[in-house]
Amino acid sequence: MHDDGRYDDPRVTGSTSDPVSRETDYPSWSPGATGPSNRPTDSDPPPALDPPTSAGRPDGSAVADPPGGRRTPEASSRPINAAEVRSTSGRRNTAAAVRFEPAVPHQPTAAAVRDAAPVVADAPVASTESLAAVAADPTYVSRETPTREEDDPPLAMEAMRAVQILNPSGEVTMPRPDRTRVMCVANQKGGVGKTTTTVNLAVALALHGNRVLVVDLDPQGNASTGLNVPHHTGIPDVYDCLINSVPLVEVAQAVEGIPNLWCVPATIDLAGAEIELVSVVARESRLDRAIAAYPGEFDYVFIDCPPSLGLLTVNALVAAQEVLIPIQCEYYALEGLNQLINNINLVRQHLNPKLDVSTILLTMYDRRTRLADAVEQDVRNHFGDKVLQAVIPRNVRVSEAPSYGQSVMTYDPGSRGATSYFEAAQEIAERGVKEPVGRNA
Repeated sequence: MHDDGRYDDPRVTGSTSDPVSRETDYPSWSPGATGPSNRPTDSDPPPALDPPTSAGRPDGSAVADPPGGRRTPEASSRPINAAEVRSTSGRRNTAAAVRFEPAVPHQPTAAAVRDAAPVVADAPVASTESLAAVAADPTYVSRETPTREEDDPPLAMEAMRAVQILNPSGEVTMPRPDRTRVMCVANQKGGVGKTTTTVNLAVALALHGNRVLVVDLDPQGNASTGLNVPHHTGIPDVYDCLINSVPLVEVAQAVEGIPNLWCVPATIDLAGAEIELVSVVARESRLDRAIAAYPGEFDYVFIDCPPSLGLLTVNALVAAQEVLIPIQCEYYALEGLNQLINNINLVRQHLNPKLDVSTILLTMYDRRTRLADAVEQDVRNHFGDKVLQAVIPRNVRVSEAPSYGQSVMTYDPGSRGATSYFEAAQEIAERGVKEPVGRNA
């Protein structure tokens, strides 16, 4: 906005009665005058202000002092600007008046403010369609509106994920299958995440309204450790079920802090079960009979297999209806996969016709390496829809949780590992509703 140093600027008010600024009063000046002026040049000496001379007025009269020969305090205290110096000289032209007007504050009119407002070319303007959409639907959100994820800080988002995973209300947020799903978590290669996958999937499903049973069939007993279930020597375990035909209900223990979750522990005695099972009648179906004789009904039964293809793994394959294969995103994990698939096919042909490889889960995914991407693409190209969309990344929280006798779902529910296992459990639950399996309990 241009400041004209006066309150009655004709360009603002539209008045033409006094288009001259109060500081513009030198000889031979008139509005619209184009003739020569007597404006001093830079080489002329500055005019004397005190005492006044006859050049101070257009008519040649001297500027008189106030009565008493002294100037008033108001006049003496008022600062003298360049415009007053030039006005006393009596010479100034129209162009100079336009360029060098003093900055005296004034109150512009509303029309001047509207005309002088800056115009921003890239400023967003609400279109008629968006205004109509807002009027029709109060929940309409423009694309320029930041999403909730962008507004909330990382800690708030982590807390929201933790509440979603822990489900403190206890509501059934994951669909329950129409029939019991017995899933065998198997892979003859060690260290691919079989036990970790079994524990975390079971906890995730149990926290969201499903009745889950975990059968620890690994002599190391890591699944029992992850669920904080005692499995020292002398504790009734799965060995008693396989060798001594003890009912499974007498061996299963409720997991502390997790409702609807039970675990059948494994002790070191299970290490000799494969040798003792050689002479037992129907040695391949001992676990299947124990699960079928359980009086209660479960939504899911997870069997954690040892890293081998012996009789314990064969018992798990005969008892199960589905096979979940965790695959580490490395080359060695792919190398022995063909042998596992061949053994599953043999069990299907001779012992368990209903057995099927239903789920493939990629674990220990490292996004920084090209190898992880290559392994993922190979697995997805070979198994297709059987591979879960959820991928378990490398996360230190997943490895820390067993040392505290917890799963990552309860140890750090806001971590990336817990979120990934939660998504995998939810995907498994949704697949079970679409493809129900036969009840085995």
